[in-house]
Amino acid sequence: MVYGALCAHAHKFPLAYRALNLNLCRQHATRPHFHTRSFLLSHPFNFNHSATPSKPSLLRIRNSRLSSFSDGGNGGRGGGGSDGPKFGGSGGSDSGGGDGGEKWSLLSWYLALLEKYPVAVKALTSALLNLIGDLICQLAIDQVQSLDFKRTFVFTFLGFALVGPTLHFWYLYLSKLVTLPGASGALLRLVLDQFIFSPIFIGVFLATLVTLEGKPSEVVPKLKQGWFSAVLANWKLWIPFQFLNFRFVPQQFQVLAANVIAVAWNVILSFMAHKEVLPK
Repeated sequence: MVYGALCAHAHKFPLAYRALNLNLCRQHATRPHFHTRSFLLSHPFNFNHSATPSKPSLLRIRNSRLSSFSDGGNGGRGGGGSDGPKFGGSGGSDSGGGDGGEKWSLLSWYLALLEKYPVAVKALTSALLNLIGDLICQLAIDQVQSLDFKRTFVFTFLGFALVGPTLHFWYLYLSKLVTLPGASGALLRLVLDQFIFSPIFIGVFLATLVTLEGKPSEVVPKLKQGWFSAVLANWKLWIPFQFLNFRFVPQQFQVLAANVIAVAWNVILSFMAHKEVLPK
């Protein structure tokens, strides 16, 4: 477009200058060129008389769109934009088609919802994983003849109302509380998460579960019998994973990453939570 404008208005320049510009037009007419900026700096001309005047508003729109993708959303762990939603950045640029393109589109859609509605998406995700965990526990471990739908509903509801929202705000607070970078920061977050938050949260979860299942009188016996063993199981599974999670995963994706391991944890937790309270 720039060289075309030069050719169309070459009569406005002195003869020697026009000859130079016509020469350049012939050289670049049949192939793309990427040195427009350097050419304009060395051969300035008036855009106001060009056949294709520049449109700063369009340039601003394009630049703003590019910067919004390059920033990558909100950074995790107090970092910059490089910790944003990298995995969904390709969007529709994956021209390979087929299943690969569909997977990227689905992931991009999920990450867009996660960024726009973080609490709701994490709550729904936790509810789904609690549902899967309890069903696996009943069918594969307890091997029940018929499903206990009330038990499954309560376990799923707690994933939606308690687990997802609580973990969202806890990880958000933890990332602001501990700002140390690297392994030292990840280790400190791990200690706070596993040795302060997790024991308390497991106790609250078990007590709420038993109460919602209509057995409030069993809350104290259940905690005495199953709380510490649940905490030990939690440490064995989550300590190595959470170190990697806090060390390498951006804050806005930490609940999502934890939910992958949460399928196994929910099976264990459902089994422990529904063990019969032994008589004294």
